Amino acid sequence: MLSPEAAARRFLRSLASPTRILVAISGGSDSTGLLLALLEALKAEPNSQISLCAATIDHDLRAESADEARHVAALCKSLGIAHVIHVWRDPKPKTGIMVAAREARYELLADAAAELDANLIVTAHTLDDQRETRAMRSARSDNPSTGIADAVLFERRVWIARPFLSCLRADIRAFLSARALPWLDDPSNEDLKYERVRTRAALAGEGAPEADAYGDIRLELSRQAAQWLGRHFTLPCEGLGRVDRDGLEAPLDVLGYALGRLAAVFGGQRFAPGRVQMDRILALVTAGTPRRMTASRVVFDLRRDGLYLARESRGILPLVVAPAERGIWDGRFVVENRSSFDLTVIARSANSSLVPVLATAIQPRRVAGLPKAALKRALAAQPRISVAADANLCMNSHPDVTLTRYFALFDRFLTRFDLIFAESLAAAFGMRPYPSPPLGLIDGKAI
Repeated sequence: MLSPEAAARRFLRSLASPTRILVAISGGSDSTGLLLALLEALKAEPNSQISLCAATIDHDLRAESADEARHVAALCKSLGIAHVIHVWRDPKPKTGIMVAAREARYELLADAAAELDANLIVTAHTLDDQRETRAMRSARSDNPSTGIADAVLFERRVWIARPFLSCLRADIRAFLSARALPWLDDPSNEDLKYERVRTRAALAGEGAPEADAYGDIRLELSRQAAQWLGRHFTLPCEGLGRVDRDGLEAPLDVLGYALGRLAAVFGGQRFAPGRVQMDRILALVTAGTPRRMTASRVVFDLRRDGLYLARESRGILPLVVAPAERGIWDGRFVVENRSSFDLTVIARSANSSLVPVLATAIQPRRVAGLPKAALKRALAAQPRISVAADANLCMNSHPDVTLTRYFALFDRFLTRFDLIFAESLAAAFGMRPYPSPPLGLIDGKAI
């Protein structure tokens, strides 16, 4: 555990200069303490090439939220820090409001960072938040969890760091009280209808949280799985992955990590399969007997020469993309429509000829030795784009339509624990690399 002052100094030393930091500040004790601790640390380094700005997200869920945002704006002005307020104006869902608010908050913070020319966002998650998160996740799954990651890439746009994950909320409040700086209390933090509030109440009085080493284990798995991917995985054609036989002899932890994330990519899922499904997948590949199974929307086809992965044909829903809009189809492709037509995206028919569906042509010599059933399955699950009013007018190769690969698992939120593997995966699929974090060290370790 660190004091707020020590955490701020350590974080600033980890940055690659020059850096402009956007502090997400709600006016609560944690975010107010983060802003002040970073400001004091920077004032002690007058020649630093690091600067601060701030943003408040008004979720528009309470009548007082607009006044609270203006209070934060006044505080930032008194401290000489540029500040903007962004309001969540979209219709609010009747269920899952906390998840929807979180998604909207990161969207608006990324917009604010672009507006203020910031290349890094920081949020004030604490060690208390970390303990609550791990408790909630352990209640839902017996898989070990890294909890809240110390650095996350959002939508390939901007990195988000959490400098206070080693700080206790009580210490942050003591830091603010010593400077006679008040903070706002959000009444929703006491509302027991929210899971986090109930978890917080259940954990009260248990003492300081213990450190967890699973983040380091996950990082090492990511590194080993990236090496495994480079040696054993190929993409013979778009939509069909192959793992050679030698790759199936890897240690089970590495194999489980890599195959789980490949399953999410081929299935267009935001999460790797759970433990029960992964046990089934690993049982298939370790048994060594050629056969097929479906898990997490992916067909795993074990052959004598290796394992083939492709999206199963069921449950692929159509998507309509209006002019000047973009959409994500099946969690696997981004479709950008610059034409004047409404476009419809569907899965290709299993009876379609083996014609290319992306810019990269399928070369006959690359597919000649592939199992015909696996190849047919993969191509049938690829996207076909047509004009909505005329299904016969194919737009896959139209200059006003862009079709690019999308990893639902990584392209929305990518933790730094998975970055090494994600980079290797992007290279295997011919995608552009992920932006590197503007951090040289985390916890004294190079990343």
